[in-house]
This record gives sequence, C-alpha cells and structure tokens, in this order.
Amino acid sequence: MSRSEHLPDRERTNGEDRPAGPGKARITFWVITTILGLMILIAGGTYLYIWNGLRPTGAGDAVQVELKKGSSPFQFAEALEENGIIRNAFLFKYYLRYKDEGPRFQAGMYELKPGMDKQAIIAKLNAGETVKAPTVRFTIPEGFTVQQIADTLAKDGIVDKSAFLALADKDQAWPDTDASKNIPKNAKLRHRLEGYLFPETYELPKDSKPDAIIDRMLQELDRKLDGLPENWEDQLAANDVDFNGMLTVASLVEREVVVDEERPIVAGIIFNRLKKGMPLQIDATVQYLLDKQKERLMQSDLQVESPYNTYKVKGLPPGPIASPSLKSIEAALFPKKTDYYYYVTKKDGSHEHLFAETLKQHNENIAKSNQTAKQ
Repeated sequence: MSRSEHLPDRERTNGEDRPAGPGKARITFWVITTILGLMILIAGGTYLYIWNGLRPTGAGDAVQVELKKGSSPFQFAEALEENGIIRNAFLFKYYLRYKDEGPRFQAGMYELKPGMDKQAIIAKLNAGETVKAPTVRFTIPEGFTVQQIADTLAKDGIVDKSAFLALADKDQAWPDTDASKNIPKNAKLRHRLEGYLFPETYELPKDSKPDAIIDRMLQELDRKLDGLPENWEDQLAANDVDFNGMLTVASLVEREVVVDEERPIVAGIIFNRLKKGMPLQIDATVQYLLDKQKERLMQSDLQVESPYNTYKVKGLPPGPIASPSLKSIEAALFPKKTDYYYYVTKKDGSHEHLFAETLKQHNENIAKSNQTAKQ
C-alpha cells in the first residue's frame, strides 16, 4: 500500500499537500440552509397568501350581486370582490377551476352576505337560489271580456286601461304565440283579441308593460291547447268551423252555461242550429253589446243592429264574445250529438237547463221553469 493511502485528506497548494479547512464546509452548509429557509418562507408565505385570500371576509349586511347571463364565473368573481363577498377574486377564480366549479352557475340576482364561506357561495350559485324579482299577481275569471279584463287590471293599478284596450284592438302580429295567428282580419270584430286572452291566475314581473301581459295571456292559450288530445284540430273540419269559429262557439258556451256537464250539450245545440240555418238567438251575444250587463233583456234590446246580435243575424258572430275556459273549448271541439235545438235556464237556482227538440217542447219547458222560479 502506498503512503498516500495513510495520509489525512489534504489540499494541494503550490505542489504541497495541506489538510482541508473547515471554512468551505461551513459555507456549503449555510448556503444549503439559506436556500431551504427561503423555500420554506416562500412556501409558507404562499400558503398564508392563499389561505388569507380564500377565507371568509368579515361579517356584514347582505348585498345583491347579479350574475349576468352570458358572463363567465370568473367575471362574477370580480363582482363578488367588489361587493366584499370574497377577499381575492384572482384566487377565487383559480379555486373554482381547481374544484371544477362554475359551469353549473345559474344567471340571476343573488343575495349574498360578507362572511359567507366559499363553499356556501358556490352551493348557492349552483342551486340557482336567486332573489325573486318583485312580481304582480292577478286573476282573470272565466268568461271575462276584453273590456272586463282591462277594467280589472286598471283597477289593480297594473295597466293603463286605454293603453291595454288599444293593444287588444291593434291589428298586429304576436310572434311568440300560435293561436293568435287564427284571428281573422275582420273590421266587424269588436275587440281583435276577444276570446284569445286565456282566463287564468298570472304572476308577472312588476311594472310589466301591457304588451308583455297580453303576450303572456296569449301564450297561456297555446299552452292549454297543447294539453288537448292530439286529434283536436281534426275536429274543426268535422264541425265545419275554423279555429276562430270554434273559439267563438266556446265563448258562447262559456257565457251561457254554468254546469260543466251541460257544456257539450249546449255546444251541440249551437252546431245543430247552425247546420239547420236557424238563428242562434243567444242572449249572451246581445249582452256583449251592452255597456252594462242586464239581469233580463228587454224586447227592445233584441233589436240592436250588430253582427253580434244572433237574434237578427244568422250564423256565428264575427268572433268570440268572452274568454272561454278549457272546458268550454273542449265542449266546442267535442260537442254532444243530440236532437236538441232549444234550451232554457231553470229558475230554481240550480243554473241547470231544460232541453227540447221542438219549439212546442221548448215553450213547455219555459212554463216549467217559471213554475219552479225561486220567490
């Protein structure tokens, strides 16, 4: 073994071997220690930055923040920071991306409170727990006319009556609806949209304009028609009427009948008289022309000159005389086949009718009705 193998570690300086000093080792140790310390400080600082940026803000009063349709969740994060709901929009954006959140957020106005946990905010956005906009609720009874609808809405402060009636009479298309396309261009129509504004309870945004209210009511008629049997349109040809004629029959039934079981019978009588060329002689068509409804029509009332007066004009009126219910529409589509041509209301308070095939039987029924009249 050579001698060099027995010598301690040495440095060679100017050709001479010299033992290595402790200085270089200490420098290496401190360099490594410093780097590790810096890494720990950076990591710790980053952690604290992220932790602080994602922790809830201080508690405060609720605020409303809108997630606009079409805007990204990341844009919404900036609005949340501006309103004090989150601390750091930048970190919240990347948290959403890391958690794969945001695609299910639903547009709308949200009520959020400073101090909410980030998961609570995300859950609310995913569930679409938006603040309901102020609404107005109103009910249009079955059998109401356009005039009565306008009066009701105006009385409740929902619309200006004259503006509503002007739109109901205006010859214009309502592109969001289908049934309204069947309204004929007929100058004899008293109100163009008569019968097409479906009677229902509605809830619309507060301060809705008359055109928005009308559009919604027209859409409701479409929706109700969609619930009818698939072959309902075939019944128009079977009954020898167009859509407007069918709706007119339905409105006559609505104003004449109270008992649901009798609606198809009365509809059948109307079609029987039409086929035979008999005047319908329906009191409701005359009542429609009066400014105020009468409990009993006088003979002079029946002489009014109007295409709606079915005592003087054969066939159907130019259009509906009221907004019919779905049951009356079904009766007009699927009338009951009978040999009846006449009906008279019982005066016993039951709102039922007596039906007859001949004028003689009808007169006898009138006498019966008078005998049972409530005193």
